Amino acid sequence: MRPLIGITVDNKDNSIESGRYESSITYSRAVTAAGGTPILLPHQIDQVQRYVELCDGFIFTGGVDPRTEDFGEPTHSQATPMDETRQAFELALLAATHQYAEKPVLGVCLGMQLMALSAGGRLDQHMPDTIGDQAAGHVNDSRHTIEINGEDSVLNAGISIDSCQVVSRHHQ
Repeated sequence: MRPLIGITVDNKDNSIESGRYESSITYSRAVTAAGGTPILLPHQIDQVQRYVELCDGFIFTGGVDPRTEDFGEPTHSQATPMDETRQAFELALLAATHQYAEKPVLGVCLGMQLMALSAGGRLDQHMPDTIGDQAAGHVNDSRHTIEINGEDSVLNAGISIDSCQVVSRHHQ
């Protein structure tokens, strides 16, 4: 049986008022190519427990910027805050996944930021303020190198490279 992988969706135009959800088709294609069955998850907080019981794993997708007031800091003036409905849903879903430690959770961009914030981490909300000109390498689909460390890490299992090029499009 193919594992069911829940994929969070965005609101069209970053607004619940649009009345439409959207998702990059790349997420669904990647899940299918890896042998899973993708399921897009509407922002229904009352369904969070059902989603967690139904799905074998989750992908928290990318998007705009998290609202950081929930984490003790004002949202930066240069941020594009995510729709409040989506953020409330994703934080509830993320909290519910903690009941099922055996179910994998992948955060992509915004998804990873929400995971970090909900675990007590902090976010550099506007890199140009903190690292100046170095931030230019992280916007407009810039390519830059990341290093893969941790030979004893489960995250490094099966990886035979020390670094790779990634594309960045973020300011946080």
